[in-house]
Amino acid sequence: MPEAAADDNAPGHPTAGIFLLLFKGGAMAYYIICGILPFNFVLNFCIVTFLLVCDFWTVKNVSGRLMVGLRWWNEVSETGGNEWKFESLQEGQRAINKHDARMFWTVLYATPVMWVVLGIVAFLKLNVEYFLLVVIAVLLSSANLFGYLKCSKAAQNQLQGLRSQLFAQGLRAYFTRG
Repeated sequence: MPEAAADDNAPGHPTAGIFLLLFKGGAMAYYIICGILPFNFVLNFCIVTFLLVCDFWTVKNVSGRLMVGLRWWNEVSETGGNEWKFESLQEGQRAINKHDARMFWTVLYATPVMWVVLGIVAFLKLNVEYFLLVVIAVLLSSANLFGYLKCSKAAQNQLQGLRSQLFAQGLRAYFTRG
């Protein structure tokens, strides 16, 4: 079982952090450059969407697992309903690096807000095509935020249940011993 990092201010997973920022920042930077320079819209749409999809997948499947010990996904059941699935580290499996967690949650919360600001600008400029691109960005980043918030709540409930179960087992052992 790995121990906590000696220095919690140092990133525990710098590569995951770099890719977390790279895809999000790359999509936003390219989007902003597209608004300044006259490029082909179809090409811009494809590149920004590709970066957004890479960001979505990386955050959902890699960064979240490494940086905060959480992962989520959504399955469609045979009846057509949605079923949310959550994966989290068990208590004591691995200590979460505080720097990684702070960076992950800050970026996860800030991204939809920044895309909404860019959407307001596109709306005020009456730029419908780029507004559509921002809607896609807001939906993908908000889906990740929503998924991780639900996952975090599920992980907290799981830990609370484990604590209650251990407490109850301890009480039973104490009273049956004597």
